[in-house]
Amino acid sequence: MLIRVEIPVDAMGIDRLLRQSFETSAEAELIHQLREDGLLTLGIVATDDEGHVIGYAGFAPVDINGEDHQWVGLAPLAVAEQYRSHGLGEKLVYEGLDSLNEFGYGAVVVLGEPEYYCRFGFKLANEYQVYCQWPDCESYFLIYPLADISQGDSHGLVTYPAHFDHLWA
Repeated sequence: MLIRVEIPVDAMGIDRLLRQSFETSAEAELIHQLREDGLLTLGIVATDDEGHVIGYAGFAPVDINGEDHQWVGLAPLAVAEQYRSHGLGEKLVYEGLDSLNEFGYGAVVVLGEPEYYCRFGFKLANEYQVYCQWPDCESYFLIYPLADISQGDSHGLVTYPAHFDHLWA
């Protein structure tokens, strides 16, 4: 198994994985559109020994109070069914966090299960006075600071690219 940054040849395998991992094709279509529009900040893939995509973590830019602060949102995270419960999702998340930290990003936000993501160091975003554009999602809106975000301009409403609206609105 290999975990690495996605390359163009991975696109079909990522699409296949996302369509198999979620109830609808919404996540696959989201990644396709983000990639097409140049809004996919980072994609991390896990491949098996034959080079097939078996895991994926995507990261896209988010704004705070309508301004770019070099933050990203993690979405989606997917692992092929036969590889689940073996720590692959954790490896994908950590590889993404490490890469984003090296690139100088300030924080990563995610809409996800707190029980799952808190073990990686994510915390409820409202503890940092950071809020989600979709109010019904606040109890699932988490943040992982990569830099000091205690400054006043790093608080407020986080907005995702419009591509995400059909998933959460």
